[in-house]
Parts: sequence; structure tokens; C-alpha cells
Amino acid sequence: MQNRFDTQLLIEGHDLDEDAIHDGILNCAAGDCLLVVGDEDLIKVHYHTDTPWKVLEYAATLGDIHTIIIENMERQANGLHG
Repeated sequence: MQNRFDTQLLIEGHDLDEDAIHDGILNCAAGDCLLVVGDEDLIKVHYHTDTPWKVLEYAATLGDIHTIIIENMERQANGLHG
């Protein structure tokens, strides 16, 4: 399975830009199903990727990251805990 990690997190900061963050994530980690929504103070990210650590590293440069969830969708598809 490609892009097996469902990666979700919040970025809290100042002057955050949805479009710039969207492009930054695409540039740092290959994946699909990217959603970046929020405002200049809080952004929610949802992304399917094989390299969630790259997303976290990038996001940490933008502000405080929290509420981080990384689930293995391949395990879930096989009936196991993600």
C-alpha cells in the first residue's frame, strides 16, 4: 500500500498561510489526499504519506504542532489496530 500513514496534526502560530503550507507539505513529502484548512492562527493538516516525519519536521518550523495522529491504514485494512 502506498501512502499508508494517515497523518493529522494542528499547527498553531501567527500569520499562517493555508496555500503556502499546502505547497510546503507537497514539496517536503510525497503523498495524496492533502487537506490544509484554518486561519492565520491555527491550521489543521490531514495527509496520506509514507513519510509522516517529514510533514512533522516541516510543520514544526511554522509554529507549535500538537494533536498529532498518525495511523497505519495498511494495518487497519487488515483488521489490526492502526
